[in-house]
Amino acid sequence: MSDYFEEMGWTPLGDGEAPNHLIHLARLLRDSGMWELLDQDTRLPPPASKEALNTLEDIEISSSESKQCPVCIKEFEMGNLVKTLPCRHTFHKDCIIPWLGKTNSCPLCRYELPTDDEDYEMYRKEKKRSVQRKKDLETLHNSMFM
Repeated sequence: MSDYFEEMGWTPLGDGEAPNHLIHLARLLRDSGMWELLDQDTRLPPPASKEALNTLEDIEISSSESKQCPVCIKEFEMGNLVKTLPCRHTFHKDCIIPWLGKTNSCPLCRYELPTDDEDYEMYRKEKKRSVQRKKDLETLHNSMFM
């Protein structure tokens, strides 16, 4: 069984190391609901990482497909190469690369690609943990009272 620090994804303080009190203040604001009132819960996502852009799959359009690019709404022409995101949505390269240079999400389903911004990645991880904690508490509550 993992200990508290491993479960939370933290590392204990080393000898002579002091805690970061600003992080404690931010957690207090978040846990008390004040974080949402200060509009800190709605961060704009940074651009997708260069590595994520380089790993996007190229697909050649065949004659049997009659799709259109959701960004420019032009039909894909036969033989053209299009970019496919991990969520399986396809776009013209000239449409999706500038989009992902501004934000890290799919324009259709908001699937988020990785970013180079460490703070935003920590924010995403904490947000995901918060959702999981709520589900765990609901499961615990339901197992006790149903």
